[in-house]
Amino acid sequence: MALAGVAATGLITLTACGEAPEEGSGDDAEASFQACMVTDSGGVDDKSFNESSWAGMNDAAEENPDIDVDYKESSNESDYDPNLQAWVDDGCDFIVGVGGLMTENVNTAATNNPDIPFATVDGFSEVENVHSIQFDTAQSAFLAGYLAAAQTETGTVATWGGAKIPPVTIFMDGFVQGVAYHNEAKGTDVQVLGWDPESQEGTFTDDFEDTSAGKSLSETFISQGADIIHPVAGPAGTGAVTAAGENEGVSVIWVDVDGCESLPDDCSVILSSAEKGLAVAVKDAVLAAYDGEVGGSYTGTLENGGVSLAPFHEFEDAVSEETKTELEEIQQRIIDGDESLGLNSPSSPAAS
Repeated sequence: MALAGVAATGLITLTACGEAPEEGSGDDAEASFQACMVTDSGGVDDKSFNESSWAGMNDAAEENPDIDVDYKESSNESDYDPNLQAWVDDGCDFIVGVGGLMTENVNTAATNNPDIPFATVDGFSEVENVHSIQFDTAQSAFLAGYLAAAQTETGTVATWGGAKIPPVTIFMDGFVQGVAYHNEAKGTDVQVLGWDPESQEGTFTDDFEDTSAGKSLSETFISQGADIIHPVAGPAGTGAVTAAGENEGVSVIWVDVDGCESLPDDCSVILSSAEKGLAVAVKDAVLAAYDGEVGGSYTGTLENGGVSLAPFHEFEDAVSEETKTELEEIQQRIIDGDESLGLNSPSSPAAS
Protein backbone atom coordinates (compact mmCIF):
# COMPACT_ATOMS: atom_id res chain seq x y z
CA MET A 1 0.00 0.00 0.00
CA ALA A 2 1.40 3.41 -0.96
CA LEU A 3 0.43 4.95 2.37
CA ALA A 4 2.89 2.73 4.16
CA GLY A 5 5.59 4.11 1.90
CA VAL A 6 4.79 7.62 3.03
CA ALA A 7 4.81 6.47 6.63
CA ALA A 8 8.30 5.10 6.13
CA THR A 9 9.51 8.54 5.09
CA GLY A 10 8.90 9.82 8.59
CA LEU A 11 9.55 6.47 10.27
CA ILE A 12 10.33 6.71 13.95
CA THR A 13 12.87 4.20 15.19
CA LEU A 14 12.32 3.97 18.91
CA THR A 15 15.88 3.45 20.02
CA ALA A 16 14.84 4.14 23.58
CA CYS A 17 12.17 1.44 23.77
CA GLY A 18 14.18 -0.65 26.17
CA GLU A 19 15.09 0.38 29.69
CA ALA A 20 15.45 4.15 29.73
CA PRO A 21 18.92 5.47 30.54
CA GLU A 22 19.45 7.19 33.82
CA GLU A 23 18.97 10.93 33.80
CA GLY A 24 22.25 12.66 33.19
CA SER A 25 23.64 9.61 31.38
CA GLY A 26 25.72 11.19 28.62
CA ASP A 27 28.32 8.55 27.84
CA ASP A 28 30.64 10.09 25.26
CA ALA A 29 33.29 11.98 27.19
CA GLU A 30 35.13 12.77 23.95
CA ALA A 31 32.20 14.51 22.25
CA SER A 32 32.64 18.26 21.91
CA PHE A 33 28.97 19.17 21.28
CA GLN A 34 26.42 18.69 24.04
CA ALA A 35 22.78 18.44 22.92
CA CYS A 36 20.38 18.40 25.86
CA MET A 37 16.66 17.67 26.03
CA VAL A 38 13.94 18.50 28.55
CA THR A 39 10.95 16.17 28.43
CA ASP A 40 7.35 17.05 29.03
CA SER A 41 5.43 15.09 31.67
CA GLY A 42 5.04 11.40 31.00
CA GLY A 43 8.72 10.52 31.07
CA VAL A 44 11.25 9.73 28.38
CA ASP A 45 9.66 6.30 27.82
CA ASP A 46 6.09 7.57 27.38
CA LYS A 47 5.47 5.54 24.17
CA SER A 48 4.75 8.89 22.53
CA PHE A 49 6.37 12.26 21.81
CA ASN A 50 8.98 12.31 24.60
CA GLU A 51 10.29 8.89 23.63
CA SER A 52 10.29 9.74 19.93
CA SER A 53 12.14 13.01 20.52
CA TRP A 54 14.73 11.22 22.63
CA ALA A 55 15.11 8.67 19.83
CA GLY A 56 15.90 11.56 17.49
CA MET A 57 18.51 12.87 19.89
CA ASN A 58 20.15 9.45 19.98
CA ASP A 59 19.96 9.12 16.20
CA ALA A 60 21.87 12.40 15.85
CA ALA A 61 24.56 11.20 18.25
CA GLU A 62 24.83 7.93 16.36
CA GLU A 63 25.29 9.74 13.06
CA ASN A 64 27.79 12.22 14.45
CA PRO A 65 30.04 10.84 17.24
CA ASP A 66 31.11 14.38 18.11
CA ILE A 67 27.62 14.90 19.58
CA ASP A 68 26.72 13.77 23.09
CA VAL A 69 23.05 13.76 24.15
CA ASP A 70 21.34 13.81 27.51
CA TYR A 71 17.93 14.59 28.99
CA LYS A 72 16.13 15.77 32.08
CA GLU A 73 12.58 14.67 32.85
CA SER A 74 9.76 17.01 33.84
CA SER A 75 7.10 15.64 36.17
CA ASN A 76 4.90 18.69 35.59
CA GLU A 77 5.01 22.22 34.21
CA SER A 78 6.80 23.58 37.27
CA ASP A 79 9.85 21.56 36.24
CA TYR A 80 10.27 23.25 32.86
CA ASP A 81 12.15 26.36 33.96
CA PRO A 82 14.54 24.69 36.42
CA ASN A 83 15.33 21.92 33.95
CA LEU A 84 16.02 24.36 31.14
CA GLN A 85 18.15 26.52 33.43
CA ALA A 86 20.06 23.48 34.65
CA TRP A 87 21.10 22.69 31.08
CA VAL A 88 22.14 26.32 30.56
CA ASP A 89 24.22 26.15 33.72
CA ASP A 90 25.78 22.87 32.57
CA GLY A 91 26.99 24.49 29.37
CA CYS A 92 24.85 22.63 26.83
CA ASP A 93 25.45 23.66 23.23
CA PHE A 94 21.85 22.99 22.12
CA ILE A 95 18.72 22.64 24.26
CA VAL A 96 15.48 21.00 23.09
CA GLY A 97 12.20 21.53 24.96
CA VAL A 98 9.62 18.87 24.15
CA GLY A 99 5.92 19.77 24.06
CA GLY A 100 3.93 22.84 23.13
CA LEU A 101 3.27 23.64 26.78
CA MET A 102 6.98 24.39 27.18
CA THR A 103 7.32 26.85 24.31
CA GLU A 104 7.03 30.01 26.38
CA ASN A 105 9.52 28.63 28.89
CA VAL A 106 11.92 27.89 26.03
CA ASN A 107 11.36 31.41 24.70
CA THR A 108 12.28 32.91 28.07
CA ALA A 109 15.38 30.78 28.44
CA ALA A 110 16.45 31.54 24.87
CA THR A 111 15.89 35.27 25.27
CA ASN A 112 18.00 35.25 28.42
CA ASN A 113 20.71 33.22 26.70
CA PRO A 114 20.94 34.52 23.11
CA ASP A 115 24.23 32.72 22.44
CA ILE A 116 22.70 29.27 22.99
CA PRO A 117 20.52 27.68 20.29
CA PHE A 118 17.26 26.12 21.46
CA ALA A 119 14.44 24.17 19.86
CA THR A 120 10.78 23.85 20.78
CA VAL A 121 8.91 20.71 19.76
CA ASP A 122 5.20 21.12 18.95
CA GLY A 123 5.40 24.87 19.23
CA PHE A 124 6.21 27.99 17.23
CA SER A 125 8.65 30.65 18.36
CA GLU A 126 9.70 34.00 16.94
CA VAL A 127 12.78 34.19 19.16
CA GLU A 128 15.79 34.25 16.84
CA ASN A 129 17.78 31.49 18.54
CA VAL A 130 14.83 29.06 18.79
CA HIS A 131 14.19 26.44 16.12
CA SER A 132 10.46 25.66 15.84
CA ILE A 133 9.37 22.08 15.16
CA GLN A 134 5.69 21.70 14.29
CA PHE A 135 3.47 19.11 12.62
CA ASP A 136 0.24 19.54 10.71
CA THR A 137 -1.20 16.38 12.24
CA ALA A 138 -4.71 17.37 11.19
CA GLN A 139 -3.64 15.90 7.84
CA SER A 140 -2.74 12.43 9.15
CA ALA A 141 -5.67 12.49 11.57
CA PHE A 142 -8.05 13.27 8.69
CA LEU A 143 -6.94 10.02 7.06
CA ALA A 144 -7.39 8.28 10.41
CA GLY A 145 -10.93 9.64 10.71
CA TYR A 146 -11.82 8.49 7.22
CA LEU A 147 -10.39 5.07 8.05
CA ALA A 148 -12.39 4.91 11.28
CA ALA A 149 -15.61 5.79 9.45
CA ALA A 150 -14.90 3.10 6.88
CA GLN A 151 -14.14 0.43 9.48
CA THR A 152 -16.71 1.04 12.22
CA GLU A 153 -19.32 -1.66 12.68
CA THR A 154 -21.49 0.32 15.08
CA GLY A 155 -21.59 3.64 13.22
CA THR A 156 -20.07 5.43 16.22
CA VAL A 157 -16.44 6.34 16.91
CA ALA A 158 -14.82 8.56 19.54
CA THR A 159 -11.84 10.76 20.30
CA TRP A 160 -10.63 12.38 23.50
CA GLY A 161 -7.55 14.30 24.60
CA GLY A 162 -5.15 14.74 27.47
CA ALA A 163 -5.49 18.53 27.52
CA LYS A 164 -7.20 21.21 25.48
CA ILE A 165 -4.10 22.54 23.74
CA PRO A 166 -3.38 22.96 20.01
CA PRO A 167 -1.01 19.95 19.65
CA VAL A 168 -3.91 17.80 20.94
CA THR A 169 -6.98 19.40 19.40
CA ILE A 170 -5.34 19.47 15.95
CA PHE A 171 -5.56 15.66 15.90
CA MET A 172 -9.16 15.76 17.08
CA ASP A 173 -10.12 18.32 14.43
CA GLY A 174 -8.65 16.25 11.62
CA PHE A 175 -10.18 13.03 12.92
CA VAL A 176 -13.72 14.43 13.11
CA GLN A 177 -13.39 16.13 9.73
CA GLY A 178 -12.15 12.89 8.17
CA VAL A 179 -15.25 11.11 9.46
CA ALA A 180 -17.42 13.93 8.14
CA TYR A 181 -15.86 13.64 4.69
CA HIS A 182 -16.50 9.89 4.64
CA ASN A 183 -20.14 10.57 5.50
CA GLU A 184 -20.37 13.08 2.66
CA ALA A 185 -18.55 10.97 0.08
CA LYS A 186 -20.01 7.58 0.93
CA GLY A 187 -23.47 8.49 2.21
CA THR A 188 -22.80 7.13 5.69
CA ASP A 189 -23.89 8.63 9.01
CA VAL A 190 -21.03 7.82 11.35
CA GLN A 191 -21.21 9.72 14.63
CA VAL A 192 -18.18 11.03 16.53
CA LEU A 193 -18.21 11.32 20.31
CA GLY A 194 -15.80 13.48 22.30
CA TRP A 195 -15.09 16.51 20.11
CA ASP A 196 -16.88 19.24 18.18
CA PRO A 197 -14.48 21.10 15.84
CA GLU A 198 -16.98 23.92 15.34
CA SER A 199 -17.26 24.86 19.01
CA GLN A 200 -13.79 23.52 19.86
CA GLU A 201 -15.28 21.74 22.86
CA GLY A 202 -14.86 18.15 23.87
CA THR A 203 -13.68 15.57 26.37
CA PHE A 204 -10.31 15.61 28.13
CA THR A 205 -8.61 13.89 31.05
CA ASP A 206 -6.65 17.09 31.82
CA ASP A 207 -3.72 14.79 32.44
CA PHE A 208 -1.31 12.99 30.12
CA GLU A 209 -0.39 10.26 32.58
CA ASP A 210 -3.64 9.14 34.20
CA THR A 211 -4.23 5.81 32.46
CA SER A 212 -7.18 5.04 34.74
CA ALA A 213 -8.96 8.20 33.61
CA GLY A 214 -8.17 7.31 30.01
CA LYS A 215 -9.64 3.87 30.46
CA SER A 216 -12.74 5.24 32.19
CA LEU A 217 -13.40 7.77 29.42
CA SER A 218 -12.93 5.11 26.78
CA GLU A 219 -15.29 2.71 28.57
CA THR A 220 -17.91 5.46 28.70
CA PHE A 221 -17.64 5.97 24.95
CA ILE A 222 -17.74 2.21 24.37
CA SER A 223 -20.92 2.02 26.42
CA GLN A 224 -22.35 4.68 24.10
CA GLY A 225 -21.61 2.54 21.06
CA ALA A 226 -18.13 3.60 19.98
CA ASP A 227 -16.05 0.75 18.55
CA ILE A 228 -13.03 2.80 17.38
CA ILE A 229 -11.32 5.25 19.74
CA HIS A 230 -8.69 7.87 18.94
CA PRO A 231 -6.99 8.96 22.19
CA VAL A 232 -4.67 11.97 21.95
CA ALA A 233 -3.09 11.84 25.36
CA GLY A 234 0.36 10.28 25.47
CA PRO A 235 0.65 7.63 28.21
CA ALA A 236 -2.94 8.25 29.35
CA GLY A 237 -4.01 6.97 25.95
CA THR A 238 -2.92 3.47 26.92
CA GLY A 239 -6.08 3.42 29.01
CA ALA A 240 -8.01 3.33 25.74
CA VAL A 241 -5.86 0.44 24.56
CA THR A 242 -6.63 -1.47 27.75
CA ALA A 243 -10.34 -0.77 27.39
CA ALA A 244 -10.27 -1.95 23.79
CA GLY A 245 -8.55 -5.15 24.81
CA GLU A 246 -11.31 -5.85 27.30
CA ASN A 247 -14.17 -5.17 24.88
CA GLU A 248 -14.49 -7.41 21.84
CA GLY A 249 -14.72 -5.59 18.53
CA VAL A 250 -13.21 -2.33 19.82
CA SER A 251 -10.00 -0.92 18.36
CA VAL A 252 -7.81 2.14 18.77
CA ILE A 253 -6.11 4.59 16.42
CA TRP A 254 -2.92 5.69 18.20
CA VAL A 255 -1.09 9.03 17.85
CA ASP A 256 2.42 10.43 17.43
CA VAL A 257 4.14 7.10 16.76
CA ASP A 258 3.21 3.75 15.23
CA GLY A 259 1.35 2.15 18.13
CA CYS A 260 2.29 -1.33 17.02
CA GLU A 261 5.95 -0.41 17.38
CA SER A 262 5.65 1.40 20.71
CA LEU A 263 3.03 -1.00 22.18
CA PRO A 264 3.78 -4.28 20.37
CA ASP A 265 1.90 -6.43 22.89
CA ASP A 266 -1.29 -4.48 22.10
CA CYS A 267 -1.01 -4.44 18.32
CA SER A 268 -4.07 -6.68 18.00
CA VAL A 269 -6.32 -3.73 18.97
CA ILE A 270 -4.42 -0.95 17.15
CA LEU A 271 -6.06 -0.30 13.79
CA SER A 272 -3.48 2.30 12.73
CA SER A 273 -1.80 5.45 14.03
CA ALA A 274 -1.74 9.12 13.06
CA GLU A 275 2.01 9.62 13.15
CA LYS A 276 4.32 12.58 13.24
CA GLY A 277 8.01 12.20 12.46
CA LEU A 278 9.37 13.54 15.71
CA ALA A 279 12.54 11.48 15.70
CA VAL A 280 13.56 12.62 12.24
CA ALA A 281 12.74 16.28 12.92
CA VAL A 282 14.63 16.35 16.22
CA LYS A 283 17.60 14.51 14.73
CA ASP A 284 17.78 17.02 11.88
CA ALA A 285 17.52 19.94 14.32
CA VAL A 286 20.43 18.61 16.41
CA LEU A 287 22.61 18.04 13.35
CA ALA A 288 21.76 21.52 12.04
CA ALA A 289 22.63 23.10 15.38
CA TYR A 290 25.97 21.27 15.34
CA ASP A 291 26.62 22.83 11.92
CA GLY A 292 25.90 26.27 13.34
CA GLU A 293 22.39 26.71 11.93
CA VAL A 294 20.34 28.61 14.49
CA GLY A 295 16.61 29.35 14.53
CA GLY A 296 14.26 28.73 11.65
CA SER A 297 11.32 26.36 11.57
CA TYR A 298 10.12 22.99 10.31
CA THR A 299 6.55 21.88 9.70
CA GLY A 300 5.88 18.20 9.11
CA THR A 301 3.20 17.48 6.50
CA LEU A 302 2.00 14.60 4.37
CA GLU A 303 3.93 16.09 1.47
CA ASN A 304 7.32 16.01 3.19
CA GLY A 305 6.65 12.82 5.14
CA GLY A 306 6.60 14.60 8.48
CA VAL A 307 3.14 13.20 9.24
CA SER A 308 1.63 9.95 8.02
CA LEU A 309 -0.93 7.23 8.55
CA ALA A 310 0.84 4.15 9.90
CA PRO A 311 0.51 0.68 8.38
CA PHE A 312 -2.49 -1.41 9.44
CA HIS A 313 -0.39 -4.31 10.73
CA GLU A 314 -2.78 -6.98 12.08
CA PHE A 315 -5.72 -5.17 10.45
CA GLU A 316 -4.16 -5.25 6.98
CA ASP A 317 -6.66 -7.80 5.69
CA ALA A 318 -9.57 -6.14 7.48
CA VAL A 319 -9.19 -2.89 5.53
CA SER A 320 -10.61 -3.25 2.03
CA GLU A 321 -8.65 -2.48 -1.10
CA GLU A 322 -11.32 0.09 -1.90
CA THR A 323 -10.67 1.94 1.36
CA LYS A 324 -6.90 1.74 0.87
CA THR A 325 -7.24 3.24 -2.61
CA GLU A 326 -9.51 5.99 -1.31
CA LEU A 327 -7.04 6.85 1.44
CA GLU A 328 -4.26 7.15 -1.12
CA GLU A 329 -6.40 9.43 -3.25
CA ILE A 330 -7.41 11.59 -0.28
CA GLN A 331 -3.80 11.82 0.84
CA GLN A 332 -2.84 13.21 -2.56
CA ARG A 333 -5.74 15.65 -2.49
CA ILE A 334 -4.59 16.93 0.90
CA ILE A 335 -1.08 17.37 -0.49
CA ASP A 336 -2.56 19.24 -3.46
CA GLY A 337 -4.45 21.58 -1.11
CA ASP A 338 -7.96 20.44 -2.06
CA GLU A 339 -10.19 22.58 0.17
CA SER A 340 -13.33 20.69 -0.81
CA LEU A 341 -12.33 17.93 1.63
CA GLY A 342 -13.30 20.15 4.54
CA LEU A 343 -9.96 19.84 6.35
CA ASN A 344 -9.54 23.04 8.31
CA SER A 345 -8.09 23.01 11.82
CA PRO A 346 -7.51 26.33 13.59
CA SER A 347 -4.58 24.59 15.31
CA SER A 348 -2.77 23.76 12.06
CA PRO A 349 0.62 25.54 11.78
CA ALA A 350 -0.53 27.16 8.54
CA ALA A 351 -3.51 28.62 10.39
CA SER A 352 -1.52 29.99 13.33
